[in-house]
Amino acid sequence: MIKFDILTIFPKVFEGYFSTSIINRAKTKRLVKISIHNLRDYTFDRRKTIDDRPYGGGAGMIMKVEPIYLVLKKLTHNFRKDSKRKIILLRPSKKIFNQNIARSYKNLKHIILICGHYEGVDERVEHFIDESLSVGNFVLTGGELAAMIVVDAITRLVDGSIKKESLGEESFDDEGCLKIEYPQYTRPGILTIKDKFGKIKVLKAPRVLLSGSHQKIREWRHGQVAEKVARALQKNNRGKDI
Repeated sequence: MIKFDILTIFPKVFEGYFSTSIINRAKTKRLVKISIHNLRDYTFDRRKTIDDRPYGGGAGMIMKVEPIYLVLKKLTHNFRKDSKRKIILLRPSKKIFNQNIARSYKNLKHIILICGHYEGVDERVEHFIDESLSVGNFVLTGGELAAMIVVDAITRLVDGSIKKESLGEESFDDEGCLKIEYPQYTRPGILTIKDKFGKIKVLKAPRVLLSGSHQKIREWRHGQVAEKVARALQKNNRGKDI
């Protein structure tokens, strides 16, 4: 079982997402355990202040390091070393979370995620974390969405969370590269619509998928992937000198 501990100032945002679909099933099966910790509970003033102005001046507010330290001290038993644990700060970072990282983290027993917020976090947090992670080259209001992404991506890789057949047809290969997949269709086989110009169109699923012949379906799927690869190569080579 993987234990996730999430440190945040907005604990309620996690309630809905972690109570649905694959993550909820994994929790029910005791494959993962997710605990949310409100950093405001580790402050000492009446207003439960979690941020303050930066020393030296500057725009925005900075998350205080003391509440983070107190939660981590409690969760790690005074920062006792554990090779099966990672303490991760979610904030803008050169290291971008990807499928390879998700696969390596699924072998951990304990993952602590700190959700950054405001203009940043007191730099002294570096003394308590193992690494910083970002989920992409864009700006989020806080690390809560990033934490959900990390938990989701890792949980679905844990044995028993989803069918092995589904894992075998992931969008990313073992090297973390995006795979080219064949097109997928489902019922109804025939769909009649109006396009944006008001014209009637009949959209049909490929007949071969309704044939019941597994061999023909496999051949069609392989052919579709081959066509996509050929188009991608043609696009990449366009304009290059040969």
